[in-house]
Amino acid sequence: MGHLAVENSNLEIIKKKAKPFLKWAGGKRKLVPEIEARLPSNFNSLNFSKYAEPFLGGGAFFFHLVQEYDFIEKSILVDSNPDLINCFEAIKTDFNKLIEYLESMKNEYLSSDEEGRRHYFLKIRSEYNKAKLNSHSTLTAAQMLFLNRTCFNGLYRLNKKGEFNVPHGKYKSPSIYDKENYMLVSNLLQNAELILGDFQDCISYLDEETLVYLDPPYRPISNTASFTSYSKGSFAEKDQVRLADFCRELDQKGVKFILSNSDPKNEEPNDNFFEKYFDLFKIERVKANRAINCKGSKRGAINELIITNIEE
Repeated sequence: MGHLAVENSNLEIIKKKAKPFLKWAGGKRKLVPEIEARLPSNFNSLNFSKYAEPFLGGGAFFFHLVQEYDFIEKSILVDSNPDLINCFEAIKTDFNKLIEYLESMKNEYLSSDEEGRRHYFLKIRSEYNKAKLNSHSTLTAAQMLFLNRTCFNGLYRLNKKGEFNVPHGKYKSPSIYDKENYMLVSNLLQNAELILGDFQDCISYLDEETLVYLDPPYRPISNTASFTSYSKGSFAEKDQVRLADFCRELDQKGVKFILSNSDPKNEEPNDNFFEKYFDLFKIERVKANRAINCKGSKRGAINELIITNIEE
């Protein structure tokens, strides 16, 4: 699959698997087994050669699927967040320069005392916000990756101006980047099409040979539970309805999909939104841990939905 971004004769590295490189709210690492369990029972023998993820985020299921099933030849990865797509593009196409920038940031940050680290973090955050509002580059990708590892809780949050505004994390010995993993990620992305845009923008790429996993910003389960600040805009109720229409379009094209979302019945037993708009498909409830809530008492195992048109 593609070529290694940097030559390396160490076979131990080659044997390892790429893993998500960003801390990302709503990441699906823990939900991967439940998603995989919904694949067709004869997935290995069916004619699937493509995979699509219209809400890329951290890409946990992408990393799992394409390395577990080597018959996936092409991936279509879409996200509406330009900062995120820029990071993936930089790792894919400008690996060596990205590492050079990160190494410089790492050395300056880790060699500073606590106050020096805070000032350096704020400096990088300010430079990043100024630069990314005009254009994206390998440097802005490196800055985002640095901020992701040194900000509070690894949170990615934008204000209404599109500026990253998460405070400094004050970690004693943060891992700024993992060169070995970045190399594996770069190799994996050589067979991926990265698209900046709305989830519907990938429809022309999809056919009966494509498996689609949809992980949209979750529909809020209460008035205070919303977290959709992954990009400057928000994912509103009308967008959830658009998503339901998109799933029907996929089904009509013979495209198999798996979708995850929140379960409103955790808070509102009479909320039948998904039963209304996804009535043509199988809706299942699974236990999943949520860690986005700012109150520790509200974190823990609750129901989430997995919706699919896969019959077996």
